[in-house]
Amino acid sequence: MIDNITLTQCQDSNFVKTQRMLYTQKGIPKAWDMVHVHDSVAILIYHTEKDAFVLVKQFRPPVYLQNKNGYTYELCAGIVDKELSLEEIASEEIDEECGYKIKKLERITSFYTAVGFAGAQQTLFYAEVNESMKIHEGGGIDVEEIEVIYLDISEAKTFILDESHAKTPGIMYAMMWWFENFKS
Repeated sequence: MIDNITLTQCQDSNFVKTQRMLYTQKGIPKAWDMVHVHDSVAILIYHTEKDAFVLVKQFRPPVYLQNKNGYTYELCAGIVDKELSLEEIASEEIDEECGYKIKKLERITSFYTAVGFAGAQQTLFYAEVNESMKIHEGGGIDVEEIEVIYLDISEAKTFILDESHAKTPGIMYAMMWWFENFKS
């Protein structure tokens, strides 16, 4: 349950820095407000024995302000805030959030997110897991509250366009990539 909500000004954040860019375009002075945020990794995880995608569900305050629910379905993901390779960060996130020790990670692509105000780069990976790779229940670290969800492949195409489940474009893209490359 989410309660005792208060909105305040954001100051001295380790994750978000506000900025205003002043520039001239075709001789016209312009200003653009934006935020500087960390790049990130996201991983589409396919569980071979369950024939399901492994997703995470968690509370996102900005979504709460829009729909008064705030829980989103997402790919396992994390910010790039360490001196590790993207693959190492992705592997750590799979362990922390979903509880699996992966053997192989495939890079799909990278793209820019929130281009109107942030422009951070997200690198998308793919991994397959099975129950022999399960090392703990997942759920995140420290104060994270992450629920691991198994989305049956037979329900995934409907899920992609189901607006009743808040989700990111990245999860939709990743699933469509999977259907294009693995299932007809």
